[in-house]
Amino acid sequence: RPPMATEAQVQAWLQAPWNDAALAGVDAELVLAVDISYSMDRVEQELQRDGYVQAITSPEFLNALKSNLHGRIAVTYLQWASYADQDVLIGWTIIDGPESAAAFAKRLKDAPYRRAQRTSISGAIDRSASLFDNNGFDGERQIIDVSGDGPNNNGRIVTLARDEAVAKG
Repeated sequence: RPPMATEAQVQAWLQAPWNDAALAGVDAELVLAVDISYSMDRVEQELQRDGYVQAITSPEFLNALKSNLHGRIAVTYLQWASYADQDVLIGWTIIDGPESAAAFAKRLKDAPYRRAQRTSISGAIDRSASLFDNNGFDGERQIIDVSGDGPNNNGRIVTLARDEAVAKG
């Protein structure tokens, strides 16, 4: 029996910019899982977020995007701290060229910052892996990009979470 969706998951799904492309294949389903624990001060958070904005709109990324089979990816942005504190800041979004990349980047730049207690890399991996389930995409690859600056000090052992995510594909 599948687990019940949380209110945050339902809201993220309802706010996602779904379109016909969501039903087609994508080259990758990408979860950007970003540390917002107290070890990340505002300057570090801004630097981290700006790095994603620059990467997703870079000519190198956009050229690589076009060179793949489908020419599009699905991406979502997850903020995480403790094992029980992860939230989707930007729901699943198709990036298929400069316009959609710029729109995603603008949403990311305009989103509010927050910080929270504890650092659970295992929680970030577990939640990220669950975001692939029933997301409406058929990706050639599923990728979790975890960024942060502290050790796992909350939740289960990181290697167990990683190994389970890898086993799921």
